[in-house]
Amino acid sequence: MLRYGLSILLFATLTACMTSAERAEAAKAEVDTMIKIYSPACDKLGFTKDTDPWRECLLRMRAHDDDRYRNRPVTTTCFGQRGFYNCTSF
Repeated sequence: MLRYGLSILLFATLTACMTSAERAEAAKAEVDTMIKIYSPACDKLGFTKDTDPWRECLLRMRAHDDDRYRNRPVTTTCFGQRGFYNCTSF
């Protein structure tokens, strides 16, 4: 949990003073890390490597972990009328 928080903080700090090439390299490194962490689970679930469903599995696993290890409260606000609603969560 602490590792994810530190990596996000480091990524946010470094992107403020990086060139576009350095930002692209940092994004590639983040994707490589995500593949290393979540690829075995998606492979065991039966997804074929390097296909769109496999990539979607990686992203869903990452989103699940982000939600699971969030250490701050989430507030959801909705407004609208007669079936048209707009909800945001922070």
